[in-house]
Amino acid sequence: MAIALRQLWQRLSERAPAGYRPGLTLEKLQRNLGLDSFEVLGPGLGRFNWAGQAVQVRERCEAQLLMHLVLSEFSLSLPATGQGSAHLELHHSGSLRRSGLRVQLRQGEPALQAELQRRLLADSALLQALMPLDFKRLRLHRSDGQWTLTLEHIGASEVVNRLPAFRRYIRLSPEQRQHLLATLQGVPALLAGL
Repeated sequence: MAIALRQLWQRLSERAPAGYRPGLTLEKLQRNLGLDSFEVLGPGLGRFNWAGQAVQVRERCEAQLLMHLVLSEFSLSLPATGQGSAHLELHHSGSLRRSGLRVQLRQGEPALQAELQRRLLADSALLQALMPLDFKRLRLHRSDGQWTLTLEHIGASEVVNRLPAFRRYIRLSPEQRQHLLATLQGVPALLAGL
């Protein structure tokens, strides 16, 4: 019985939720960013150039019971010099107030985690951008000679509720826009040579 319910929930969560309008959140994000290089590649998928890098943005739906979230996920691909695969996540530390950043190793060598943490603490400009940045997830994945940064911001997202019916866009504020763009500019130097 439990397996059947889990399979049913998995099938339901793979479908796009009712009320999801592909591209709507991306269109609002495009206005918040205000970049001339932003181009829409398809429904819920876009790209813009920043600091010599092509940044891809995609909408990601997260279904809840009577609501769903449409989140903006920024990704950036960079060359990697190290071999093997690795998966790391960055999190704010501190329970009530942000007191720092920590690197958590999900897969790979512990030496890589220590080196990334050391580099992060040494890069004051990147720290100044990351500390106030309201991100939900920030992942670094290395495989096949390439790093992939995936950053999911809390802003630039939409909450769609079915009961009571409402739709709210959480905009990317000008301050958060600056921190986001500074982070996307600073990460290539952080990962150079790793």
